[in-house]
Amino acid sequence: MDQAKPLPGYLVQRYHGWKATGYTDNKAWYRQLAKGGQHPRAMVISCCDSRVHVTSIFGADQGEFFIHRNIANLVPPYQPDGDHHGTSAAVEYAVTMLNVSHLIVLGHSNCGGVQGCIDMCPGKAPELEEESSFIGRWMDILKPSYGIVAAENDPHVQAQTLEKQSVLVSLQNLMSFPFIKARVDDGLLTLHGLWTDIGEGGLEFFHAGDQVFRPV
Repeated sequence: MDQAKPLPGYLVQRYHGWKATGYTDNKAWYRQLAKGGQHPRAMVISCCDSRVHVTSIFGADQGEFFIHRNIANLVPPYQPDGDHHGTSAAVEYAVTMLNVSHLIVLGHSNCGGVQGCIDMCPGKAPELEEESSFIGRWMDILKPSYGIVAAENDPHVQAQTLEKQSVLVSLQNLMSFPFIKARVDDGLLTLHGLWTDIGEGGLEFFHAGDQVFRPV
């Protein structure tokens, strides 16, 4: 792999700083994590966005969350076609191998993936409509929900509404996985939909009873 290059200097310095302090001060904890394996109680599916810091939001330590990140925190429907399915594989591992009790889908404000869907649907992003666009084909998962916000004139409200729809679409698709539905029906697994406002530090949860997002 001639293309692989050494790490940038600032990352090397940060690593050595962590090894000398963060690791050294908690060496026994890290070794216990290594020997004892992982036993997370929850899986979090969140966006790749670098501003979304799941462990910071919940003050979580290593080993607490099994985290999977992708564009716009989307989960595709159950499709056992023998193809490559990274998100579905992560979900399968968390539920059937790690036996997590909670599965959280975390959406967020100012999501670039969701904005891409908003631009693509009315034809304002032809590059995303190309068959070769990985982003565009991934956002096809959310595309059917665009009709809910198509008539909205306020771009902020439009984006925020579709961001929350991405959470609901993912929750709906999760229930199409037989091993998830079985565990939910048996009371062994609980699904949760969350949305966080990056700028305000807010966190909302989807209340199934009245079908709205409410502040945590």
